[in-house]
Amino acid sequence: MSALTKPDAGTGYLIAPDPDAPGLSTTVTGHDQDGNPVETRVVTERPLTLYLNRQEIVTMMTIGDHPDLLAVGYLVNQNMLRADDEITAIDHDEELDVVVVRTARETDYETVLQKKVRTSGCAQGTVFGDVMDGFDRIALPQDAVLRTSWLHALTRAINLTPSLYLAAGAIHGCVLCERDRPLVYFEDVGRHNAVDKVAGWMRMNGVDGGDKIFYTTGRLTSEMVIKTVMMGIPVLVSRSGFTAWGVDLARQAGLTLIGRARGKRFTVLSGNDRIVRDMDWSKVADDAPEHRRKGARDD
Repeated sequence: MSALTKPDAGTGYLIAPDPDAPGLSTTVTGHDQDGNPVETRVVTERPLTLYLNRQEIVTMMTIGDHPDLLAVGYLVNQNMLRADDEITAIDHDEELDVVVVRTARETDYETVLQKKVRTSGCAQGTVFGDVMDGFDRIALPQDAVLRTSWLHALTRAINLTPSLYLAAGAIHGCVLCERDRPLVYFEDVGRHNAVDKVAGWMRMNGVDGGDKIFYTTGRLTSEMVIKTVMMGIPVLVSRSGFTAWGVDLARQAGLTLIGRARGKRFTVLSGNDRIVRDMDWSKVADDAPEHRRKGARDD
């Protein structure tokens, strides 16, 4: 696991995507619109079954990287790991596609598992019935701010980061940021998996969310809002759009919700009072086409 104090010399991230990592994508031969043979990279999907101690919790479809962080983050965001829980071991069997999180506390979530709510997340996201109990009790820090200069620097840095999305598409990314610096950047076939990896990294490294900014490439849905609030992060940003329930929940929780963040433009539908507008946009050049994320106009 990457150390907090050792950013990657090439990217500045503590953890960044590795689009050339073995097993995350493969090359497939096909044909174009004229019938000519073509080769294209496609992302891989594989099942990962998560156990908490002796109990099977869920089987997720994932690209397969960072299974330990995905498992821990999933359990944190489902209220199945308490803040004071001691994780005694995380065992991953790559051949069986199984990850087991072991805790000192005896756990039994049979009743909770019966109260599933399928979300709008890609690859069929799921939350459980008692998650909203924790959501309603969280108080986000009111003194947190987001400077527009930070937002502009973050979106530009993230757009320029080499990623599996840029190499193959069909994938979502989530980035944890502090001020104008991206810290960790995870990708997966479902945005809920990518956000769970961030939550897992925060839990395993003891990182507090109160002074952080969360960026996602996906839509600002109810699930994304719930998980951001559960991580204690006061600002959620996306280059994509909103859902009505996501906006309602953000306003209920006091979360700053920013969508359609591209270049010099963005839309705030919740928490506008946290934003410090310190940019003179008339003096900022538009992003060059090569600096825009592929397919951004279609999101």
